[in-house]
Amino acid sequence: MRRLPPLSSLRAFEAAARQESFKRAAAELGVTPTAISHQIRQLEADLGVALFTRETRRVVLAEKGRALYPALREALDRMAAAVDDVRRRPVRRIATLSATVAFTAKLLVPRAARFRALNPGWDLRLHASDDPVDLQAGEADAAIRYGLGPYGGLDAVPLFTDEFAPICSPHLAVSRTADLLQATLIHFDWRSGTLKHSVPTWTRWAEKAGLKGLDSEGGISFNDESSAIQAAIAGQGVALLSLTLVAAELASGSLVQPFGPRLEGLRYDFIYPANALSRPAVAVLQRWVGAEFVPEAMGAGKVAKSRRPAHL
Repeated sequence: MRRLPPLSSLRAFEAAARQESFKRAAAELGVTPTAISHQIRQLEADLGVALFTRETRRVVLAEKGRALYPALREALDRMAAAVDDVRRRPVRRIATLSATVAFTAKLLVPRAARFRALNPGWDLRLHASDDPVDLQAGEADAAIRYGLGPYGGLDAVPLFTDEFAPICSPHLAVSRTADLLQATLIHFDWRSGTLKHSVPTWTRWAEKAGLKGLDSEGGISFNDESSAIQAAIAGQGVALLSLTLVAAELASGSLVQPFGPRLEGLRYDFIYPANALSRPAVAVLQRWVGAEFVPEAMGAGKVAKSRRPAHL
């Protein structure tokens, strides 16, 4: 443990030694000459040595004072430089956006660099979770959720409604709806809560397509959407997938939509704590999400007030 005298007395000594005057030291430090004299006397008593020779119109460093002054001046200069350096460093500003694992990986990660370009001085933190975070508790600044809303205690800006269709590798021999009767179907488990009747399933799709005899429960099942997408890319079967999440794969040709019909899904909403749009982190996330997905809706600032939670 360091055994040091009070910093105030060391500062008083350094200023008096540099200025060669208690009066000028007092003016520099914003105290009275009497206070400077008192602090130096306390320092001398603590050290057990005389630091100054006091003359009629000035003070002169004594031998021990001359030994102490250079080291103390250097130490205070280094402290001041370190403090100035910290003051000059900008405070890191971080905006945290939460979304499902699949939405984060497929839609947010490829756009992350544009967040920095749109919001200089801000860092982006993407929180990927299929469980909704507590925005009121500050687990994230905002979120993109998939559902129908409303979301209790939160404001919501509708983004877009999703659609689902049969998707598979172009290497599979699937070109007609009847081919599904011999194909392996890929499923993933929805955390649907109260919306279980709204999620797209092969049973609902077969009814809309008028396809009879389809074993809509058989095939390969996954507990997450990302794995189902990867299985489809690998040619493991045909999956009923979000056209939003596989847009890049459809554009590149690694996946195809061999036929319809499409099932309408639910809505993606940008949500944040009620009346929190004035918070800087929420505002920069809104600007980024708006620029990437629906500029007209986000720019208009149309907010849907929420009263109760509902999500997948």
